[in-house]
Amino acid sequence: MKHKNYYIIDFDSTFTQVEALDELVRISLKDNPEKEKIFKKIEDYTNMAMEGKLSFSESLAERVKLLGANKEHLKKLVVHLKKKVSKSFSRNASFFKKHADDVLIVSGGFKEFITPVVKKFHIKSENIYANTFLFDKEGTIIGYDDTNPLSQEGGKVKLMKELKLEGNLYGIGDGYSDFQLRESGLIKKFFAYTENISRKSVTAKADHITPSFDEFLYINKLPGAISYPKNRIICIVAGQLPADCVELLKQEGFSIIAEAEADEKTLQKAGVMLIAQGAYQSHKALKKSARLKVIGYMGAAKDLPLPDFTGRGVVVFDDSKAVGNQEVAITKRIIDFINKGSINKSANFPTLQLPAVKKTHRIIHIHKNVPGVLAEINQVLAKHAINISAQYLMTNQTIGYVIIDINKDYEKRLLKELKAIENTIQFRILY
Repeated sequence: MKHKNYYIIDFDSTFTQVEALDELVRISLKDNPEKEKIFKKIEDYTNMAMEGKLSFSESLAERVKLLGANKEHLKKLVVHLKKKVSKSFSRNASFFKKHADDVLIVSGGFKEFITPVVKKFHIKSENIYANTFLFDKEGTIIGYDDTNPLSQEGGKVKLMKELKLEGNLYGIGDGYSDFQLRESGLIKKFFAYTENISRKSVTAKADHITPSFDEFLYINKLPGAISYPKNRIICIVAGQLPADCVELLKQEGFSIIAEAEADEKTLQKAGVMLIAQGAYQSHKALKKSARLKVIGYMGAAKDLPLPDFTGRGVVVFDDSKAVGNQEVAITKRIIDFINKGSINKSANFPTLQLPAVKKTHRIIHIHKNVPGVLAEINQVLAKHAINISAQYLMTNQTIGYVIIDINKDYEKRLLKELKAIENTIQFRILY
């Protein structure tokens, strides 16, 4: 008999990018001259609890004392938090709708702000377990319900014991209280969530470190918005690059590694390279990058061995006058290629700008420009009765570049057969 899966998800710094109480105090003490000192105290109490250095109940009590907030401040907080939902949770909203009966928000935060924030994700109100504030007649927060197990030390463990859920329970969170569920044996696996913050005291004890919700879905073979988590794509950055460019890649979720720190094994696994003018690596070093898919070079393409890259199916974006906005533009072209397959203004591929992927899987097939390849691709698709939503083909003298958007219901054998077509250079699934 197949056991039901439950997904126990933390809220602060997991479902959202921030700690809600920290944000609430910034709102409530906006005009207080002592606000910076109070902010620091609250952050310290938060971190001590998350790292297991202070009991959760002590931390919560001290933070609430410092809030100075009311119901109007809470309304402003909710508006703010809706904009701060973690990016990988937002792009996987369909997962929560599909698994509405299986997802539980279990948090030491407060229902007053959690419930309205997660509502649009179809998470049921009865599946939200959190603390509740106490208010005076004027609507000012004066405390919280200390009978709620989640207000106490080990509260998540106490709550889960009370719920007595039967099945496979997976915990996702960034703090020590989340790990305690695994330590108690109440959940099958604990995933330390590091998209927003990484705590060594937590990651050291986790069954798996997940830098995004995409990663969680991927390793558990659950359907997600993307087919391969970006945190698994290594991006090598070489030379003195603008901070804006590197930050854009970080925001996309790539694993950024400086070229000076990349060993041979890392180079072999690199999928993306962003290279400052004059800092391109030797032909030999670039050849080691067996998984390389795209290069952004802040210089002239003539500096690079373009025929070699083209033959390997590696897309190159360059600009000999790359300064300011142009440097950012090259970085954005890399991101568009990874996200959509666009090869607009490439130095070695035909130009093709593509729309975003919507409710389909997008396949990229790069092959030698010889007759009959497209016909073979379509024969394989017809054999598997695949419905094609859109298909694009661009060629130059050397290669053919095919993009195919198909429905999501297909057997893995289809992908193997497309990859095995003669004259295939590179093949990958975007979504």
